[in-house]
Amino acid sequence: MGIVSTIMGFFGFGVGITIGLVIGYYLFIYFQPTDVKDPVIRPLVEQDSQTLQRLLPEIPLWVKNPDFDRIDWLNKFIEYMWPYLDKAICKTAKSIAQPIIAEQIPKYKIESVEFEALTLGCLPPTFQGMKVYSTEEKELIMEPSVKWAGNPNITIAVKAFGLRATVQVVDLQVFASPRITLKPLVPSFPCFANILVSLMEKPHVDFGLKLLGADAMSIPGLYRFVQELIKDQVANMYLWPKTLEVPIMDPAKAMKRPVGLLNVKVLRAMKLKKKDLLGASDPYVKLKLTEDKLPSKKTTVKQKNLNPEWNEEFNLVVKDPETQALEVNVYDWEQVGKHDKMGLNVVPLKELTPDEPKVFTLDLLKNMDPNDVQNEKSRGQIMLELTYKPFNDDEMPKDIEDPNAVEKAPEGTPDGGGLLVVIVHEAQDLEGKHHTNPHVRLLFKGEEKRTKPVKKNRDPRWEEEFQFMLEEPPTNDRIHVEVISTSSRMGLLHPKEALGYVDINLSDVVSNKRINERYHLIDSKNGRIQIELQWRTSS
Repeated sequence: MGIVSTIMGFFGFGVGITIGLVIGYYLFIYFQPTDVKDPVIRPLVEQDSQTLQRLLPEIPLWVKNPDFDRIDWLNKFIEYMWPYLDKAICKTAKSIAQPIIAEQIPKYKIESVEFEALTLGCLPPTFQGMKVYSTEEKELIMEPSVKWAGNPNITIAVKAFGLRATVQVVDLQVFASPRITLKPLVPSFPCFANILVSLMEKPHVDFGLKLLGADAMSIPGLYRFVQELIKDQVANMYLWPKTLEVPIMDPAKAMKRPVGLLNVKVLRAMKLKKKDLLGASDPYVKLKLTEDKLPSKKTTVKQKNLNPEWNEEFNLVVKDPETQALEVNVYDWEQVGKHDKMGLNVVPLKELTPDEPKVFTLDLLKNMDPNDVQNEKSRGQIMLELTYKPFNDDEMPKDIEDPNAVEKAPEGTPDGGGLLVVIVHEAQDLEGKHHTNPHVRLLFKGEEKRTKPVKKNRDPRWEEEFQFMLEEPPTNDRIHVEVISTSSRMGLLHPKEALGYVDINLSDVVSNKRINERYHLIDSKNGRIQIELQWRTSS
């Protein structure tokens, strides 16, 4: 009887399940709710802010803030390079940390601290956007927004008192907004001397910490304490205006500061070839160092002499004896017209031994092309005596001065007065109706100064400096800056054209000592000019 009841029970259960599934299926098919409507599809621009927030809980910065640039290309680059960057970063971190650990562990009577595992995982950081600031100084300022939710495995083994413990860091999250400044910008690769890093706000740092295999961060109160401690410690060190400075280049070399003097004694020239149709030539010598913007040094002119003797000395400032060279050009002076070049040659400064005079007898060449057959023609010789005199340690500047610092006025400056320095840097978007060969005209207290013209250029760069010696501060004065284009052809129609002007009040430069700004030109559609003003006093 018991067996029969069991069989009937199983049979009833199977039949009941089958009937229930069939009835449920038919109820689902034939009794669907009638109030179901098709979803309304609308463009994102028509959604309200709350709906957008639900759809997009994390909107990128380049969407919310128009001054942030989208940098998907950088994220893609880091994604491809991350396996290699991971190994390189971990190797560098080990090489930096191991000497520091070896130096510190004896103080705490720890036997050893070793990295059992060090990897940053397979998830690279991402940049949500980047803001770039444009300043008139020689610097580049960037503010990227970095988010990294990584899966690193950092395991450290510590041995002390015969015991061994392991500490593992996992599930690291870092959200930060650093400010990266590259300054000063210099004309030597990589084109900046220092990297300055600071945080614009406290970073968000979250991670898991396993001690002896147990999650130490699950201890009540420890998680929040550690998180706030890290935020405060990092903020105390690097929260703006505090910075972490990473030197990239020697600032003295990067800024090409003087390191010595080159004494040049022009002795004589021999067997020069005459350039004048009637009579001999009138030679003189021009000396100049490469990579130097200073005017050339000139000897006196020796009238009608193909074997002149000068015995004249000159001192040239050397900034890099390894790369600079002395350019020697011999010209034939002409009373009217262009002076004819009689020949040239170059002496690399690395051939000189410091503080030892050396006499050179140089063949004059047509040019410095070694394959030019014209250099085989004899043009005469010139004899020089060169001595490179490097500065001593006590003559070199101890500290690298601020490139934006204002120098003191020279001796002889009137008491109560000073030196007004005007540096014309560059202009943009100049446009003339007939020609665009711009130069700048400065007019101050009846004194006029001009830059050199730049031919056929709507964005000229001058980098020229002018000085005005004043007996009193120009607190209530203005300086008139005018951009003028002159025709490069000898035509009577439209020989000169005004491209715009600006009058600058000098009260700010007297109070601030230095201003460097870009001014919109009056009577110009889009023209702008960058002018730097300095007020130098003897005090």
